[in-house]
Amino acid sequence: MTFLHPPRFQGRGRTRNYFEGWYFKLVVPDQNLAFAFIPGISYDAEGKGHAFVQVLDGVAATSAYHTYPTEDFKPATDRFAVDLGPHHFSDERLRVALPGLAVDVTFEGVKPWPKKLLAPGVMGWYGFVPRMQCYHGLVSLHHGLRGTITVGGQVYDAAGGVGYVEKDWGSGFPDAWVWCQSNHLSGTDRPVSLMASVAKIPWLGRSFTGFLATFLFEGELHYFTTWAGSRVHLEVGEDLGFKASFYRKGKHLMLKGRPAPGGDLASPVTGAAMTGKINESLRGELEVTFYRPGKPLYVGTATWAGVEVSARAKELLDMGEVLFYGWEES
Repeated sequence: MTFLHPPRFQGRGRTRNYFEGWYFKLVVPDQNLAFAFIPGISYDAEGKGHAFVQVLDGVAATSAYHTYPTEDFKPATDRFAVDLGPHHFSDERLRVALPGLAVDVTFEGVKPWPKKLLAPGVMGWYGFVPRMQCYHGLVSLHHGLRGTITVGGQVYDAAGGVGYVEKDWGSGFPDAWVWCQSNHLSGTDRPVSLMASVAKIPWLGRSFTGFLATFLFEGELHYFTTWAGSRVHLEVGEDLGFKASFYRKGKHLMLKGRPAPGGDLASPVTGAAMTGKINESLRGELEVTFYRPGKPLYVGTATWAGVEVSARAKELLDMGEVLFYGWEES
């Protein structure tokens, strides 16, 4: 039952109108390096498929898309591990061999999503709902890096770097979304991780608003999700700057940011394979406030942030759902 283990490959037997991909983010501030590697597989409505590795260079703000035959995509059957051509991806190691770019790093201190009976993944019981357009999983909120990253023949030590891994699968991305992620928060010296997403999700001919936010801080994972009874207030400006406030049981997480210069990534479109496009930056900055009413627990800045604000993100403001409202401080 692979659905009880979201990091593993979920798409066995799916050869039409399907995609699955993992997002590996590596940041080594001391070396001024930031990359995202996205391995995956995609099939259109007619069954034409290909495997791929996307690369986002966060410092150069460039992207590249490398394609492979589906036969080269070889997922393990008993754990999360994928061999794709000369590359290897798992929750323990990342090995990439591309022209002018090679990565060979192992992960240390992996912090996975803490499985619960009705929440084996971050989607909670929504992960059991059939025929959703897109499912989401967290593989590692935070881990250290050991190994090397070689760029243009220059070898860099990855020690001191931080990694993060998540994934998506289904028939296509949501219709509209805002997403951000960072493992670098000012004034912190323990492992931290911040991820937030708000999306317009089609389901059975209608749409609903789903959201996820996780905040690993001072050794405790705080999460704000639709399935956990949390609430959110979102604002999106004309410049795609955004403010998002999440609330759950007396805890508030407030984020403010906007995309920085980045690269264009291909995104999956239902029925049309990887024909969508989203610009993502890895040098974004977020203003972060985390507090209980009247008691700030953290106020600072998240740097080296991945940020995506889709072109249709303002549609999220028109959903008319009770999840979206302001609240009074108490």
